[in-house]
Amino acid sequence: MRNKVIGKILEDKIIAIVRGTDEDLILPLAEALVAGGITLMEITFNQAKPESFKATLGGITRLRERFGERLLVGAGTVLSEAQVDMAGDAGAFYIVSPNTNPLVIRRTRDAGLVSLPGALSPSECISAHEAGADFVKLFPAADLGTAYLKAIRAPLSHIKFLAVGGINETNAAAFIGAGALGLGIGGNLVNKDWMASCQWDRITNLARQLVEAVKERA
Repeated sequence: MRNKVIGKILEDKIIAIVRGTDEDLILPLAEALVAGGITLMEITFNQAKPESFKATLGGITRLRERFGERLLVGAGTVLSEAQVDMAGDAGAFYIVSPNTNPLVIRRTRDAGLVSLPGALSPSECISAHEAGADFVKLFPAADLGTAYLKAIRAPLSHIKFLAVGGINETNAAAFIGAGALGLGIGGNLVNKDWMASCQWDRITNLARQLVEAVKERA
């Protein structure tokens, strides 16, 4: 399964990042994203509210049960080995972190899941890769721009980079052109105002626009 998840990220390139969404909205949101061509969805832990972990894990389980392998769901903002275990038990296929923690990376790999830790500096990127990361999430990408991605890829071309943070329909294709093998897109796609008013068609249309832009540049 690990190889299938890695292949799906390389092929479809867009991971929709869901933060703080009401559990009751998870399924209609996922339906809207799938209708627009999104096949990867990350549900994040809110580290400031441990009491919300149960809902996060519940959302992952509901998505896994509804979509199976049609929508590959992962857990985001994972900061500890215990959270890796919880996410894996809930049905997550991959583990995403904002930082590089070798213990989390190794626990992820030991669990047979795909590892996507966050890094920024060359040293962090190399540490993540050497610890076993399948992809390194360059974060926050948009703040530094495509020039930074190109610069860091020059000596580190053996690392599979994802660009995450501030990615939207206006810069997604540029990051793919600069060498990102995938993108994580949060609030610019998973728009909370649209969800609150059940404007699922707007999310579907934007998802489709992003998918088309990325495929044209890939």
